Amino acid sequence: MQKTAQSKRDAEHNLAIKTVLIVDDSRLQRRIVSALLSKLGLDVLEADSGSQALDICNRSNPDLIVSDWMMPEMNGLTFCRKFREIPGESYGYFILLTSKSEKDDIALGLDAGADDFLTKPVNAAELRARVLAGDRIVAMQKELSEKNRLVQSTLCELQKLYDSLDSDLLEAKKLQQSLVSERHKDLGNAQVSLLLQSSGHVGGDLVGYFPINDDQIGLYAIDVSGHGISSALMTARLAGYLSATSLDQNVSLVSNGDGSYSPRPPAETVADLNRMFLGEIETEHYFTLLLAHVDLCDGVVTMTQAGHPFPSVQRADGTVELVGTGGLPIGLVDCATYEQFRVKLDPGERLFIHSDGIDECASPEGVLLGHEGVEKNLTILKDIHGTALLEAFVWNLSSYAKKEEFDDDVSAIVLEFKETAKLV
Repeated sequence: MQKTAQSKRDAEHNLAIKTVLIVDDSRLQRRIVSALLSKLGLDVLEADSGSQALDICNRSNPDLIVSDWMMPEMNGLTFCRKFREIPGESYGYFILLTSKSEKDDIALGLDAGADDFLTKPVNAAELRARVLAGDRIVAMQKELSEKNRLVQSTLCELQKLYDSLDSDLLEAKKLQQSLVSERHKDLGNAQVSLLLQSSGHVGGDLVGYFPINDDQIGLYAIDVSGHGISSALMTARLAGYLSATSLDQNVSLVSNGDGSYSPRPPAETVADLNRMFLGEIETEHYFTLLLAHVDLCDGVVTMTQAGHPFPSVQRADGTVELVGTGGLPIGLVDCATYEQFRVKLDPGERLFIHSDGIDECASPEGVLLGHEGVEKNLTILKDIHGTALLEAFVWNLSSYAKKEEFDDDVSAIVLEFKETAKLV
């Protein structure tokens, strides 16, 4: 009665092992082992040789193999090695039947790929215990395989999502770059050139210029905190406030009522932007800004700096001066006030405005380029002008960082008064 109850419990046991292959050249031995394993509720297959067993294994994937060691033509060790070479996701637990018990023999079996051993004649209780031990291994392997399949399936879905996002971001990058439609503009007495290079698909930097009237233009450089999509969306919105195509929406200008416009003081415009940003836009972002109005007739540039890096003026003799008054970034402090300052550019002189992605560019040793590095590069490149200057500057920056992709967005404006300019 006790044995019958145990057999029922074994049959009802939810084993991960479902199919077992018995390999033995002895028909009687196969029958004995088959009868014992059938009581565990397993599907039993039989093979009288290693070659026949390999044919079965190539067609199906038995969860458990019980193979005799000593067989003609192909012994159990050789069969085990060949079995382990069969590709497949599932793991077959391999038990060698043997009368050998020496440690060297066991080592040979383990090297061949066997998991466990049973000595002949087979004891029913020991066989059951070995099978249940193997079942735990097979169960863990099946669970792991299922989790791997789930992970692989998830990764495939994520890859599809990533590919879709990547495609969208590439389009977003094109749109953001289109905000800087002209990278170079000849203004008669002067010329202006723009650089915008995001560290990722899209970034938080933006540079641009807008006409004020026949004799004046506006320049702006923006750097929104953070990186990625939300920063890029913010730059797009800010570009609308300083639009070059819809001057009636440009907060830096005042309509004269006759279709013409006059510039507002940059400090006043920046203060208004700070109030608008804190009052109308719900975001964790803030941004730095340098806003400039340029008089093309006399070379006077009026600027307000709101947390943006100090601009540089390069004189005709090549010397470089750092200018600016500092100022708080926009979107941090309510009712912040801002100052404005002026510089006068003579023929052959230029103004260099840049984001912190340039002066905070680090060497492999972690040393920042800094103001000195900006000055050094401008001095080296004093005879190069326009977009060629900006391209050369980025090349030098890449050499300094020892990499082509930067950790932060890189943007700049260079305003140059021509040597032939006739200023009043």
